[in-house]
Amino acid sequence: MSGADMVERVSHRQFHEVDGVEDWRVVFGGATAYFSTGSFAKGVELVEAIGALADAANHHPDVDLRYGGVRVCTVTHEIDDISERDVALAQQISLAARTLGIPADPSKVQAMQVSIDALDIAKVWPFWCAAMGYVERGDDDAVDPLGFGPVVTFQQMDEPRPQRSRIHVDVSVPRDQVEQRVAAALAAGGHMVSDANAPHWWTLADAEGNEVDIAPWADDLT
Repeated sequence: MSGADMVERVSHRQFHEVDGVEDWRVVFGGATAYFSTGSFAKGVELVEAIGALADAANHHPDVDLRYGGVRVCTVTHEIDDISERDVALAQQISLAARTLGIPADPSKVQAMQVSIDALDIAKVWPFWCAAMGYVERGDDDAVDPLGFGPVVTFQQMDEPRPQRSRIHVDVSVPRDQVEQRVAAALAAGGHMVSDANAPHWWTLADAEGNEVDIAPWADDLT
């Protein structure tokens, strides 16, 4: 039995319904939380606690320590999605943060990726990997092996589309923030290109037609 066979996937909706994960939001890349530490020293304390919990669980999240806060993202790599392991670790990390007196700020959770539309993905994929120092992942992604840069994903086009941009940014924000983010972008001079795919995503553009998709977590929508 493989490692993936022993991992039970948890839908994004199920994750958010579990007690003890109120600090967390599922966006592109996994279940994510931002803890406002207010100082680097306090952030180090939280990172040390996360490290101990992760080692005990043998399940290791991505942790980004900055002066004012700590961003944590957990996903089960065997299935490239959320599992019970992520639920348990998120609960433990939130409890550790509360014990240290460190509040979470879900309004600061988001993730971004760059999408490139291509007629022949196999021809352009190696170019972008070489140019950015990225590596191929799966069938259509390029990822930073150091984990710093955004994921670049390639989307299949059926025919040329010269009248629209073929590279755009995808911004993933929590579901409870997505409409506010869309409204802010429109108020800042953008316009709606399409809301036909809402509530999965909204496609907006700036005054010159450069596009962005704003999307929450997408599974189990009704």
